[in-house]
Amino acid sequence: MHVYAAPFEKYVNLADARLGTRAISVTDDWFADVNRLFQPTPAVWKEGVFDDNGKWMDGWESRRKRFEGYDSAVIRLGVAGSIKGVDIDTSFFTGNYPPSASLEACFVADGEPTEATVWTEVLAAVELQGNSHHYHAISDSQAYTHLRFNIYPDGGVARLRVYGVPYRDWSSVAADEQLDLAAALNGGRALACSDEHFGRMGNLLNPGRGVNMGDGWETARRRTPGNDWVIIALGHPGEIERIIVDTLHFKGNYPDSCSIQAAFVKGGTDSQIETQSLFWRELLPSQKLSMHAEHEYREEIRALGPITHVRLNVFPDGGVSRLRLFGKVAR
Repeated sequence: MHVYAAPFEKYVNLADARLGTRAISVTDDWFADVNRLFQPTPAVWKEGVFDDNGKWMDGWESRRKRFEGYDSAVIRLGVAGSIKGVDIDTSFFTGNYPPSASLEACFVADGEPTEATVWTEVLAAVELQGNSHHYHAISDSQAYTHLRFNIYPDGGVARLRVYGVPYRDWSSVAADEQLDLAAALNGGRALACSDEHFGRMGNLLNPGRGVNMGDGWETARRRTPGNDWVIIALGHPGEIERIIVDTLHFKGNYPDSCSIQAAFVKGGTDSQIETQSLFWRELLPSQKLSMHAEHEYREEIRALGPITHVRLNVFPDGGVSRLRLFGKVAR
């Protein structure tokens, strides 16, 4: 089981490049491209690799500042959302990391921030160390579309992870519109699982098809009785009409079969979900799976009415690339 360094890591990384996050402006990224901050993979060190501007670094690195001020980057999040916590990662930056950093945010419904935009400080300046993760919980229910990441006065940061809950204006969704209610971009999130030894459970909800085995959810080989499972909260209650279980890239390690349970959960906390899920009703009866393929189900789905959570069971173990739960929003 993957061990999370902070509880908020279970939320969606709103600053993931795979969701479309990118910097729209930066004061300086002479040594290392600011958009490396948002790569989903851990930062790497390349011994002896240099480019025209100096040592190649996997992150954002500005020049040594020889005048007043500090460096900053304005970032458009791939998906708007409320922020639960951040990880400012200075991996491999040792003599060149910033002594401190802060984070501001704003919500711009259309377009980009302007000089008139009001920014909210969501993380006051915090001290940084070299080659370290810096986890900071944030309690803010406001949704944001953009961030301004400030480093004082200059230096390098490997990754910026911004964990939170995606926001969507559900009142604008038509009654007959069918959406993937489990998609990360629609607010779906993985809450708990039996094991995620090789691939994180949240990958199931990423946009597009998986790029490789690492971009899916994969458990260790089960050596005890039972089966593996993952619990997912939908972005909005709805009735499921179409399901896709995608085993793309999983060939010698896909599950033999799967089933899905579901429920409309009222109240309680995420930590209570695991036990409750044992008794949820069956949404999709057991289905045989095959390697490296999309499996689509319509007629097999049982009519349970509106639901808020699902539990994907895989038998006995293995890897799944994506789970799509298409349906209409419950009013």
